[in-house]
Amino acid sequence: MHLEVQDDPAITSEVDRLLARRTRDIRLKGEIKRLFRARVWSQTAKIIRAWMIWVAFLDVLTLALNMLMLPRAIALSMLLPGAIIPPVILVVILVWRKPQAPWLQGASLISGMFLILLSVALVGVSAGGEFYERHLNIMLFVAITAIIIFGIPLAWTVTIAALALGLYLVFQLQNPGIEFGSAVAATLFFASGIFATVAARRIMTILAQKTFLFELRDRHRVAELAEANDRLELLASTDPLTGIANRRWMTETLDRLWGGGRKCPDGAAMLMCDIDDFKKLNDHLGHAEGDRCLVEVASIIQENVRRDCDHVARYGGEEFLVLLPRVDKEEAISVAERIRESVEAAALPNPASRVSRRVTLSIGVAVQAADEAISPEQLQRQADAALYLAKQTGRNRVLLHRPESSERKQFQSIR
Repeated sequence: MHLEVQDDPAITSEVDRLLARRTRDIRLKGEIKRLFRARVWSQTAKIIRAWMIWVAFLDVLTLALNMLMLPRAIALSMLLPGAIIPPVILVVILVWRKPQAPWLQGASLISGMFLILLSVALVGVSAGGEFYERHLNIMLFVAITAIIIFGIPLAWTVTIAALALGLYLVFQLQNPGIEFGSAVAATLFFASGIFATVAARRIMTILAQKTFLFELRDRHRVAELAEANDRLELLASTDPLTGIANRRWMTETLDRLWGGGRKCPDGAAMLMCDIDDFKKLNDHLGHAEGDRCLVEVASIIQENVRRDCDHVARYGGEEFLVLLPRVDKEEAISVAERIRESVEAAALPNPASRVSRRVTLSIGVAVQAADEAISPEQLQRQADAALYLAKQTGRNRVLLHRPESSERKQFQSIR
C-alpha cells in the first residue's frame, strides 16, 4: 500500500484535499476507500470473529443454564430458536476468515446479524411471559454492542440498526402484554438510543479514516524526504562532471575497508592515474574539450575494472584514484596497464602534449599485501610517489612502488 500511495500523485492530491475539509465532511471514495478497507480489514475481521464467538458461547451457556434452572417446558421452547445462533455464527466466521468481495462479506454479516437478532427475539417469544420483553431488550443490547464495536461501512451499520428496531417493533406489536401505543413509544425510545449509537459509530469511523489519511500523507512526506536525502547523499558522493564517485566517497570507502586500522584484511592496490599535460589540453582546445576528455577517461577507467568490487573516484582536477581490493601486484599492474593502453587507444586529441598528440595517462601503483600493515593514507602516498616518478621519467607509463628498495630504485617501470 505504501508504495502505491507514494507513486500515485492523484491519491496524494486527494488525501490533501480531504484533509483540508472539515472532519465531519470527510468521505472516502475510489482507490483511497479501497486502501482504507484493506488497511483496517484484518482488525475489523478479528473483532467480528471474536464477537461472534462470544455470542455463540453465551448462547450455548444460557441454553444450558435454562435447562438446569427453568421449568422443562419453558427451557425446551427456548432450545430450538436458540439453536439457530451457533451455525449462523460459524458461517459468518468462515466468510470473514480472509478477504472476500465487499458485497459478500456485507451480505454475510447483515444476514448473520438478522438471524442472530431474530433468534434472540424468538427465544423470548417462544417462552412468553416475563421472557418476552426481556429477550427483546436483550436483542437490542446485542445489536448495540455490534454497532459500537464493528468498524464497518455506515450503510451496513444503519441496516443492522434498522433490522433490530424492525424486529423489536414487529414483536412488540404482537406482545399481548402491552398496547399498540406502548409498543410504538418503546420502539421510538430505543430508536433514539440506537441511532445515537450509530452516529457515535460514524464519528469513530470518520476519525479512523482521518487518521488513515494523515498516515498516507505522512508516508508520502517521509518517502519524499528519504528520496531527497538519497539525492543529496548521491550528490555529496558523486563527481558532477564525470558521474563517478568523488574524493569524499573514496575516503569513506577506504575508512570502511580498513576499518580504522592500518591493514586491509584481504590486501588491496591503489592506482593513482593522472592525465598527461592536461593543462596544455585545456589551454589549446578549451575547457569544454577538457571536460569531455575527463568524462571519456573516467568512462574508460570504469570499463577496465571489476564493477562488482573495484572502486573508481575522481580525486583531483585530472587525477583518478582506483582501489582494487584483493589483488596482488601482478594483477594490479595488469589492470593499470590495461587502463593506460585503453586511454591511449581511444585517440582523444591533445595536440599540445609533450608525450603524444593523443591523450595519455601516467599511473602510479602501490600494493598492500594481506599480511602487511599499511594505512590507506600511506598506501596513497606510495601511489602518489610512484605517479610523480612516472611523470618525471617520461609520462604515459605505469610505475610500481617498491618499498624495500632505495629511493631511486623504489620504483619499477612497467613500460
